[in-house]
Amino acid sequence: MGVDAGSEEALRSGSDSHEARKTLFQTGIRRGWLFLEEIDRALPAGSLSPPERWLLFYSLRAAGVEIRDELGVPLEALPREPSRQDA
Repeated sequence: MGVDAGSEEALRSGSDSHEARKTLFQTGIRRGWLFLEEIDRALPAGSLSPPERWLLFYSLRAAGVEIRDELGVPLEALPREPSRQDA
């Protein structure tokens, strides 16, 4: 039995998401902070559900990583939705 294209794409996307999260943690722990936009850009589109995204932010904070807005101001509350910028 082979893996269908949809399953293969889901596996690849999950792997990409895992690698992106791993890199975010490494960078954030080294620097002590991450920009919100930097986090959103690093994750493959649609790779995390809203609860998974919230847990990512919670885990980053628990690891001592400060999350900052585009001006470098630390965020007080955990973000609920990805930041959106109109082109």
